[in-house]
Amino acid sequence: MIIRGGIIYDPTNGIFGEEMDLCIEKGRVVEDAKGEEIDARGLLVMPGGVDAHSHIAGGKVNTGRIMRPDDSRSGVEPRTRVCRPSTGYTVPNCYAIGYRYAKLGYTTAFEAATPIISARHTHEELEEIPIVDKGALTLFGNNWQVMESVRDKDIAKLSAFIAWGLRAARGYGVKIVNPGGGEAWGFGSNVKGIHDTVPNFDITPADIIRGLAQANEMLRLPHSIHLHFNNLGKPGNYATAIETLELLKDIKPSRMRQVVHVAHMQFSAYGGTSWRDFESKAPAIADYMNQNSHATMDMGQLLFGSATTMTADAPLEYSNARLTHNKWSNLDLELEEASGVVPMIYFRKALVNAIQWAIGLELALLTKDSWKVLMTTDHPNGSPFVNYPEVISLLMSKPKRDAEMATLHEQVSKRTVLANVDRELDWGDITVMTRAAPARVLGLEDKGHLGIGADADIAIYDLKPEDVDPSMDYQLVKKAMATTKYTIKSGLIVAKQGEILAVPEGRTYWVDASVPKADMDRLMIDLNEKFEKYYSIRLSNYMVQDAYIPNPAVIKAGLELESGSLVKEVA
Repeated sequence: MIIRGGIIYDPTNGIFGEEMDLCIEKGRVVEDAKGEEIDARGLLVMPGGVDAHSHIAGGKVNTGRIMRPDDSRSGVEPRTRVCRPSTGYTVPNCYAIGYRYAKLGYTTAFEAATPIISARHTHEELEEIPIVDKGALTLFGNNWQVMESVRDKDIAKLSAFIAWGLRAARGYGVKIVNPGGGEAWGFGSNVKGIHDTVPNFDITPADIIRGLAQANEMLRLPHSIHLHFNNLGKPGNYATAIETLELLKDIKPSRMRQVVHVAHMQFSAYGGTSWRDFESKAPAIADYMNQNSHATMDMGQLLFGSATTMTADAPLEYSNARLTHNKWSNLDLELEEASGVVPMIYFRKALVNAIQWAIGLELALLTKDSWKVLMTTDHPNGSPFVNYPEVISLLMSKPKRDAEMATLHEQVSKRTVLANVDRELDWGDITVMTRAAPARVLGLEDKGHLGIGADADIAIYDLKPEDVDPSMDYQLVKKAMATTKYTIKSGLIVAKQGEILAVPEGRTYWVDASVPKADMDRLMIDLNEKFEKYYSIRLSNYMVQDAYIPNPAVIKAGLELESGSLVKEVA
């Protein structure tokens, strides 16, 4: 295939709006090719989108579907000759997830949190999501084996458990949610700061975070630790965010990436002492990010309308349910994690919701380096991912932001700085935040760019960037970004002008990490004992088998040691 004359944005390779041809062969970008030609003259061409933080599969997503029959009646689309029926808006069915990402020009999406014990279900759903490549981050922040290893200061054993856990869950990276808080929740409590003591373990959230970060680097995993802060969603939590980031400044990354990626920072950039004096502290967070280079973050942008909050932070969801008087689902998984689901509506006229809306935009606009900020809505916590075009138009147009601000509570302009932010992102920034940076943060070397050898995942939009001013033509930008003219996945046209033409199976990425045999042997003795005494299932029934993943994309990581000396690095 040859794509002729597109206006290419490929920041990874230093290309910002150049007219070029793209050649594809056997699912890869190549120097020269023959075959079908696509006329993209003057049109915006980007790599396929990469969503590094989204809740698209697993138990909590299915719970959200069960809790929201009202939502399942939204977004209904009938079957076609190639597509199964689609249902749902905030919690769409598996098929709708793949189709809708493809129509947006996204070709990769990662599930943000999966406990090891329920990973089978997650992979069954990932397998059913068509078209896009995907993976799942594995939860480690409240696992008993993790907390025991941290208590004993046994980083080697902790690294072995992470390696074993990633293989058991066929997981991609280390996700940490409210570390220590999930364990405290088992006793009806929570941790309120990073130096609180976790019940029964004589450690703190700070100890857990540092221990997991050190083990993550010891294993040379492709992705940094992926961190959901303590005190998330509470007024004044920006101080916890900055204090936590300070913990990790001295840890050296083992790869060309940052040490920590912060999930949905919007929910951790809050000032005030209560919801009555709630205000934005996005400027303080952005200033920290501008002065430091060891962290990245994603926005977690909130948009007005319906959402479904779901997280492994069970105490947070309990608070959300009590605050909104809404229905609530709670789950406590043995020895591992706790989670919750609460439906939510964000109101334009509600002062708190309006400030939250402004905070996400402030984070992206005030952080100078777009490579440090990924564009997300924490789907479906802040808003469904189908609303990414709305976020893009807001980031690219101050007039659009001003028009939105005029409809909000008068206090919003006093408790945020958004009205005074003149910056408007350009197409290069948007490509970085939605493609290049997420791929780099995840360590996916074949994604997010259009260099020779890259996956031929390409989005062509029916918009001529040389003729469009995003600042003034923001409605046109939003419309164009909502539906590609062509979405190409691994060299195959999967969507054209809003119609799904093909539904290939996407790959599932997971990491196979290695540790010294002696450390793994020590771990397995402990695990076998714990499963016999405490778990309700056998260790042999616990792990995901490859039968659940027909087309895996395995990334090797870790160290192989012989007689105590380094003999090989597996990258």
